[in-house]
Amino acid sequence: MKQSKVMKERIRRVRILFTELGYDFLEGELIDDTYSAGIEHGDFQAGLFIDRESKFLELAYTFSFSPALESFIRERLDEMFQICYEFGCYTNIQTSPNDISFSLFSKLHYAGMNYFSLKETVRDFRAAISAVTDLIDVQQELESEGDDGSA
Repeated sequence: MKQSKVMKERIRRVRILFTELGYDFLEGELIDDTYSAGIEHGDFQAGLFIDRESKFLELAYTFSFSPALESFIRERLDEMFQICYEFGCYTNIQTSPNDISFSLFSKLHYAGMNYFSLKETVRDFRAAISAVTDLIDVQQELESEGDDGSA
């Protein structure tokens, strides 16, 4: 399928801006009119999506949990949603017999996308991911339950 000029320009622009922010691009793929790729900086990885029909760049990050952690996740779900709302992210939850997936998304309008707007959007996106990570840190939770409070 021939790639449109709009898609080529969006992909080029997004790649340049992420490179300027110090991110590496992971393998990208164009299927129909949607381009998806990964970005990486240090130990952080996320996905991005460029859809020809959308006026927004979309960033995505997914947490996956064992079904055995369902009650642990349910107890924290309201706080997870509140964190996402605070940082301007939206979410998606999918369950299957094998796992529970909690995804965070952020969008940035192409018309307003420049180095500084992308930097701020990614900063807020990463802060939301970090806050959710801290909230659901199972190891930390197990250690605090094992602490009897004596010093």
